[in-house]
Amino acid sequence: MTAQTNRLTAVQREDGALVVTCRTPEDLPPLADALAAVLEPGDTLLLQGELGAGKTTLTQLLAHALGVGVEQYVASPSFALLHEYIGRLPVFHMDLYRLSDEDDVEAAGLLEYFEQQGVCVVEWPDRLGSLTPDSRLDIHIEQEQLEARRFILTPRGDAWQQRMARIAEHCSRSRLCWEQR
Repeated sequence: MTAQTNRLTAVQREDGALVVTCRTPEDLPPLADALAAVLEPGDTLLLQGELGAGKTTLTQLLAHALGVGVEQYVASPSFALLHEYIGRLPVFHMDLYRLSDEDDVEAAGLLEYFEQQGVCVVEWPDRLGSLTPDSRLDIHIEQEQLEARRFILTPRGDAWQQRMARIAEHCSRSRLCWEQR
């Protein structure tokens, strides 16, 4: 399905992935709202993209959509490795950029958060290596132009495969029209 507002386009591919393109960061709230609507305790979102791609911006919007108040400023945990925010679901925002590999992730004590009843949002997830959860939503962010971004949401595991339709449905209620490809 393809949906388009003035600045946001979404396409659901035959393989189940959802591709959302936006012209500016201000166009992202419908995507964050759609994700927040389907998130459950214990979920993991892996954000991949170059520096400045929009990983933290998406996390900020997602946290807001999950009810994290403005008094909890959502910032990149690059130096702290982890920031925790309280909303409808706890948000465990990890930035693994400064770590080398799965041994560093384990030594930092971050694995325990994947067992918590919150949502793990992980930037630079390649550092997880073999510790990467099987059930997850991979979100690859590509810079199209100065502000434009493409978000490729790829479900991993049965639970996420089933939820992709709910994400598409939620977005369609946000004035997005869909066309399968």
